[in-house]
Amino acid sequence: MQQFSGAGYDRALTVFSPDGRLFQIEYAREAVKRGTPSVGIICKDGVVFAVNKKVKSKLIVPSSIEKIFKIDEHIATASSGLVADARRLVDISRNQAQINRLQYHEPISVTGLAKYIGDLEQMYTQSGGIRPFGISLLIGGVSDGECKLFETDPSGALVEYKATSIGLGRDKTLELFEEKYLEDMSLDEAIELAIEGIYVATDGKITDEDNIEIAVISKETEKYSKLDEKEIDEYVTKIIRNKEQEKIEAEERAKAEAEAKLQKEEEEKNKKENEEKLEEAEEAEDKESKDEEE
Repeated sequence: MQQFSGAGYDRALTVFSPDGRLFQIEYAREAVKRGTPSVGIICKDGVVFAVNKKVKSKLIVPSSIEKIFKIDEHIATASSGLVADARRLVDISRNQAQINRLQYHEPISVTGLAKYIGDLEQMYTQSGGIRPFGISLLIGGVSDGECKLFETDPSGALVEYKATSIGLGRDKTLELFEEKYLEDMSLDEAIELAIEGIYVATDGKITDEDNIEIAVISKETEKYSKLDEKEIDEYVTKIIRNKEQEKIEAEERAKAEAEAKLQKEEEEKNKKENEEKLEEAEEAEDKESKDEEE
């Protein structure tokens, strides 16, 4: 990240640099970028969340690492960045969801909750003595039969997506989604695309179902559920097999293209040599004709 030449502008959250930047917020975004990938996709059957969990030791119980959180029956969130900050925002989200049920006797809308969390994150960028949340959240769910997916960032900015990614390799995943995402895709297709997004973001470093966590909110039932390890393993195995096949096919295409290029170059070389020989023969014939005339 490019730094401003003047010193001291990154020491306080509330001080703008001369070029209009708040460095503490940019540093918080860097914490998000270093987090493991999390993706969210809307399909015709609901909302899919998939995350990559970094299990650093075989002594760690994988299920203890949580990056997808259930907020209410119809809403969930996936995080990337400082997980401790995410837990704080998740607790606040759950409280707000319950307050909404008690006050209005109806579940909170996905849009309403996302705006509430965005406003809260923005509040933590305007006061001294505090720091921004080092976390981005994907907040998604089903409200009134409509699927919604929002992304928040440490500045409090809020954007609605059909499919998106946060954390490591975000640009690679978004490029994949722009190429392959379809609004009418089925739940299975959305799950496969989500895993493929994580595969691309991590450069293929997903070989174990323990590293992947997937949750779904059904459009029909408006209920949250998590996939078990066996289901995840089936999807992961399929994606890895497809990617290996694509790699083999790409290598074969590259080899065929190289051979075709080499053959073309050889043909052009032979053609040039034949033309040169023909020119030499014509010159020799012309010279012979002139000699006879003389």
